[in-house]
Amino acid sequence: MSVSELLEAWRAHLADNRRRSPHTVRAYVAAAQRLVAARGCEDWAAVACTETHDLRAHLAARRSEGLGNASTARELSALKAFIAFARQQAGDPDPAPPRLRGPRLKKGLPRPVTPDEAVNLAALVEGLAGEDWIGARDRAVLLLLYGSGLRIAEALALTGRDAQPGEVLRVTGKGGKQRVVPVLPITRAGLADYVRLCPWPMSANAPLFRGAKGGPLSPGMVQRAMAQARRALGLPDTATPHALRHSFATHLLSAGADLRSLQELLGHASLGSTQIYTQVDAAALLENYRSAHPRAGKG
Repeated sequence: MSVSELLEAWRAHLADNRRRSPHTVRAYVAAAQRLVAARGCEDWAAVACTETHDLRAHLAARRSEGLGNASTARELSALKAFIAFARQQAGDPDPAPPRLRGPRLKKGLPRPVTPDEAVNLAALVEGLAGEDWIGARDRAVLLLLYGSGLRIAEALALTGRDAQPGEVLRVTGKGGKQRVVPVLPITRAGLADYVRLCPWPMSANAPLFRGAKGGPLSPGMVQRAMAQARRALGLPDTATPHALRHSFATHLLSAGADLRSLQELLGHASLGSTQIYTQVDAAALLENYRSAHPRAGKG
């Protein structure tokens, strides 16, 4: 098996068997490619022989190239999965990867945007677009992220059959898991505007959101449109498309949603991923208290 065949088998496993997102597949294959090149691996057996000290040395070299803690942790996770897969392919009776802890990460709180900021961002991306249909498209995407709590990859995976949703929409999230999310009237109206203006046919199996030349819309185009809008509104760099999903979560929690329901709506595999929003909500309440209470902050 050539190195390219080895990496292709890894890519296919991630995409077809593990149902990882395209972004994750690219990152995991790139990490595997770097390890294979550094160690001169030519088959699964060679990858399977990677031990803890080899992995530590490889990551140390990567850190010397300027890799930060968060990126190192992600690379370690990718390489552990790759080595475990290699050991399975090589027939190892114990396919567990080497034991190596990643760097400690300070878990930061998500930074949501306010409801007004979310609506203003959606309106401005529409106004800044060069063509009416592209403006309507970008606005509809952002409304889905904010109003339904979708990940950007989930929104861009929608097809023509999702063009006219009712009050709920079924989406496919990480690991191929499906969930039902709410669709607000403003989101339905935004989708209707886009569908009416879009020059490409809305066939059932074709991408709902199209690029300028008719192909699938890329996440980078949405990110660039939002970056332009946030600069015009004077919002911080944290006002990204993913921040709209954070806003969906924190605003629902503020309105009294329970964590289990929020977990279902967000498509989190564990409740622990959802619990971080309780910290965000508490931080927002404290900030409101400090700004509103006449004696807040006084000794």
